[in-house]
Amino acid sequence: MRRPLFLLALLLFFCTSVLADSFEGMLMPGNVITGHAKLENDCGKCHAKFNKAGQSKLCLDCHKETAKDIQNKTGFHGRLKESDCRTCHTEHKGRNAIVSAVDEKNFNHNQTDFTLKGGHKAVKVTCKSCHKSGVKYRKAPHECYGCHKTDDKHKGSLGTKCETCHNEKDWKDATFDHSKTKFPLLGKHDAVKCKECHKDTNYKETPTTCIACHRKDDEHKGRFGEKCQTCHTERDWKTILFNHDKNTKFALHGKHKIAECESCHTAPLYKEKLRTTCIACHRTDDVHKGSLGEKCETCHNERAWTGTSFDHDKDTKFALRDKHKSAKCQSCHSGANYKEKLPLNCYGCHKKQDEHKGKYGEKCETCHGEKAWKPSSFNHDRDTKYSLRGKHIKAKCESCHKGTLYKEKLSATCFACHQTDDKHKGQEGKKCEQCHSEKDWKETTFDHATSKFPLLGKHYKLECKKCHLSPQFKDAPSDCYSCHKMEDVHKRTLGTECARCHNSRDWKIWDFNHDKDTKFILDGAHKPLECMACHNRPMDKKTRKLMTCYDCHAGDDVHDNNFGQQCQRCHLTTSFKKIKAGININF
Repeated sequence: MRRPLFLLALLLFFCTSVLADSFEGMLMPGNVITGHAKLENDCGKCHAKFNKAGQSKLCLDCHKETAKDIQNKTGFHGRLKESDCRTCHTEHKGRNAIVSAVDEKNFNHNQTDFTLKGGHKAVKVTCKSCHKSGVKYRKAPHECYGCHKTDDKHKGSLGTKCETCHNEKDWKDATFDHSKTKFPLLGKHDAVKCKECHKDTNYKETPTTCIACHRKDDEHKGRFGEKCQTCHTERDWKTILFNHDKNTKFALHGKHKIAECESCHTAPLYKEKLRTTCIACHRTDDVHKGSLGEKCETCHNERAWTGTSFDHDKDTKFALRDKHKSAKCQSCHSGANYKEKLPLNCYGCHKKQDEHKGKYGEKCETCHGEKAWKPSSFNHDRDTKYSLRGKHIKAKCESCHKGTLYKEKLSATCFACHQTDDKHKGQEGKKCEQCHSEKDWKETTFDHATSKFPLLGKHYKLECKKCHLSPQFKDAPSDCYSCHKMEDVHKRTLGTECARCHNSRDWKIWDFNHDKDTKFILDGAHKPLECMACHNRPMDKKTRKLMTCYDCHAGDDVHDNNFGQQCQRCHLTTSFKKIKAGININF
């Protein structure tokens, strides 16, 4: 039962839809315009079913530019009071019907984005003057150049913004403000007619330099260049505002201030850069012929050539003193000044006057001053580390300074200079000052007590030459016998060591103690004996070691050496005949 009802309902709906479309077609009042022809069979594109108010929305869905105007309140449609599109645009009047007819006589152009002013409101101006056939009204150009391109006498040279100079009243009534350009009209330019400068309508090519218009007025004939504005103004040619001090890097002082421009600016200005040095203009006035260089301003000023403001002490690194002060410039400045750097040292100028022939170096100022070569101001004590004493004060410089001073460092030791004078032949070393002084070689301060042989007794009063037969002092013997050999009354029987018995006070005073000073004690019969009893032959190394009885008493041995040579084993020193106790002689 349910299925037949569903099929019936479906059939009923289909029939209703077909009848509705056929009904709309039957009610259409006529054909639409050509522009809408493709929509004619689809009424839903323009008509909302059972909703007249929604019809305008469908129109705006297609006419988007109009919809934008309405939304932004711009253009003709944006300024209309809200109403349906069909109020003005009636359709279904045929293919050739005009649905956008405009009442040209009563149309209010103020309701558009382009209000008609001035000449645009004139009677002779019709809609078609701006609105071309077949082009939407809204597409008409808003800028002047869009309509008046053919009227542009400037041929586009001034751009397309005609409103910058002109307005709607009249082309000839220009409102151009020249002060807003790169060339404002000042002074006499303000009263000049446009055509005086603008020979044609191509205004942008009009030159802006003074010389372009006033070349024929240039009394300087181009010699001072083409920058007239540097000296002149628009008020008057004769009024010169140029200030040489402010407008250039060369301020005018002294006689330069009254000099005529042509005296310096002889060549075309700006093309050839004028030099600012004195010599550039005054080379012919240079009485020094270039010998003192080209810096004239060092000595002279703009007031006058005669007289000089140059102060050698302040303006150079070489202050003039004494004879230098009265010397002529040419005495030192013999070459081209400034080009060749002049030496500041004495030797640079006075080499030929050096009597020392360079042997004392080139620092003349060490000894001499500017007053005169003589006398020397050099003080050896103050200016060196070697003070002169005694005979050194009177000695000539050449005596010590044999080489080139400053190059070869001179030794400060005595031996360095007096090696050839050393009579000791180097025996006493190189420290001459230990014995000698600068006063005299012969006067010595040597203290013999500091040597290995202090002078005692009679030695103290002796002259040096008594012992030192030559200046080679170390060759002098230090033993007694070497000097007193001839005085040896013992004939060397007691040896050569005189000092063992004698002293320097006197030969006769002796204090030798045989028991203490030797290893052979004198006792018994030995004690009263004289020295010569034992010491009866010259003593040498061999005899000095003879310390046994047998050494002396070999001739007294009655045993013929049968009992050996150790006599002391049996005998006593008191007498040979006495035998030690306990010794059995009956063998």
